[in-house]
Amino acid sequence: MATSVSIIIPTRNEEAFIINTLDSIMAQDYPLDLLEIVIADGESDDKTKELIERYILDHSNVKLINNPERVVPYALNYALTVAKGDVIIRLDAHSKYPSNYVSRLVGELERLGADNVGGVWKTTPANDGVVATGIALATSHPLGIGNADYRLENEEVKSVDTVPFGCFPRSVFERIGAFDTDLIRNQDDEFNGRIIKNGGKIYLIPDVEIVYYARGTVTKMIKMFYQYGLFKPLVNIKLGDPATVRQFVPPLFVLFLLSIVLLPFLPILFTQLWLGLLGFYVLLTFLVSLKIAIQNKRFTLIFILPIIFPLIHLSYGWGYLRGFVLLYFFSVKPGGVNFSTSR
Repeated sequence: MATSVSIIIPTRNEEAFIINTLDSIMAQDYPLDLLEIVIADGESDDKTKELIERYILDHSNVKLINNPERVVPYALNYALTVAKGDVIIRLDAHSKYPSNYVSRLVGELERLGADNVGGVWKTTPANDGVVATGIALATSHPLGIGNADYRLENEEVKSVDTVPFGCFPRSVFERIGAFDTDLIRNQDDEFNGRIIKNGGKIYLIPDVEIVYYARGTVTKMIKMFYQYGLFKPLVNIKLGDPATVRQFVPPLFVLFLLSIVLLPFLPILFTQLWLGLLGFYVLLTFLVSLKIAIQNKRFTLIFILPIIFPLIHLSYGWGYLRGFVLLYFFSVKPGGVNFSTSR
């Protein structure tokens, strides 16, 4: 018996990307009569809703619902209440998907007996500008994002701790609940962590490539990574898991930079060591940036990447430290609501 699939998509102000996203979904090789698309829009104030409403006129399997809270986890949960499919695929409006996306993931979900499967990101610039190109390259390089499997090159199907835009059997939500509305960011990480904590399995399918459009401006990039860092300690508390080494590196880098205020009170050896470590970081960032610029034959990147890499590290690190302090010293979660760390 063929499997019915519901694709759920949160949107807010995605007029530049939503039609390309929907077109890539409608071009799937999966039977369209078994496919529904539920879009939960967070009261967009651009033309996103207008474009979707116009699209619905020609595509009866597309539905639009309202998300008055305007943030992603609420959008996903509202869409889940409407979705009727046996399989739920959580997609993003900032991306394009290959024509075999649904069929490949549904097939692997059944073959592996998994609780979630997903593909890899092929990070693409939001536009042709050197800044947008630099952001895309930095956010898909190990120096920028560590060892996140779905952002890096992989060759074999492998068990992982998280994937983007997952494909789930409906039974997963019935078993462990919906997305956590405390988490404006990182709700996918928390949900995937909950899957694993409850004995589930998540697999990365590396031949399924998602074209993901990176943030187009430095301001948007900083905000995104800051929020990722800000909400990460809350994810760790909710899951009862300690932070990984990868998560600690950016906040430690921020603390290292802040420690400059202590140097006048310490022996000169500490100042020399501090300057040596900072010099190593600057040199490493420059050499990696130079290599990327040469590989892409775009030498103006050498003026952009040495700025973008530190901004990624600083924004995530500062967000993480602020989230940590709020939770552990004030029992306040991001957003200002009281939250017990013993929860």
